Amino acid sequence: MHNTKAKMLILVEGSRIDIPLMEHLFRLYRIDADYEIVSYDTNIYTLYNQMFKDGTPEYMDILQALKEREPDRVKKSIFEQSYTDILLIFDLDPQDPQFTYKKISEMMDYFVESTDMGKLYINYPMVESFYHMQAIPDTGYNNRTVTLTELRNRTYKQRVHNENRNKDYLKFARTLEECTTVINQNIEKGWQILSAKPNETLPDNASILNKQLVMLNDHEKIHVLCTCVFFIFEYNPHLLQIHSLS
Repeated sequence: MHNTKAKMLILVEGSRIDIPLMEHLFRLYRIDADYEIVSYDTNIYTLYNQMFKDGTPEYMDILQALKEREPDRVKKSIFEQSYTDILLIFDLDPQDPQFTYKKISEMMDYFVESTDMGKLYINYPMVESFYHMQAIPDTGYNNRTVTLTELRNRTYKQRVHNENRNKDYLKFARTLEECTTVINQNIEKGWQILSAKPNETLPDNASILNKQLVMLNDHEKIHVLCTCVFFIFEYNPHLLQIHSLS
């Protein structure tokens, strides 16, 4: 991702957790871009049904799809603008009745470039994974998983609240150093999921998804991982050199 002046659209799944987190990251790292953070207000499988129901959505770009679905005039006007980058921040939500391996894999394979059709970042199992740390850094985070049963029973969010260092998301990772530590640990964990040695690049999002889907199929659980923070590295990797785990 370029670090020149950009105009960015960040489409997130929900407004309560997702928007404050993304706003916090943009402020803390002083992202020099004009940006709009907009809530889609439903999960990624609704977007799949709109864009992929007739096959590969070559005839429809993401902005067109969002504009056609959006009843709110303010949001619709946002989708009518042009952007240098589009980021899609969604949860895996494997407990959702609409979830299939095929759907999420097709989405990941299609949304690969922020300056074109948009880039997809999947949080495992959801955006609350950013806060699922008992300390900063957290020695147990790299082995932390969540079961499909927890997600079906809707107990995961309460678990995150109970295990969060501050028991208050607004107090978690508020400094640049702490937030950088959290991001670097998620990048490190991404490499661990791939059973690969960390290097100067990011672990591949599609490869992470494939590993997670195999684990879900074989063991009905996945690794807790927040990948929406990877965009900070892609925007400017030097922003994460303040405090490195490696």
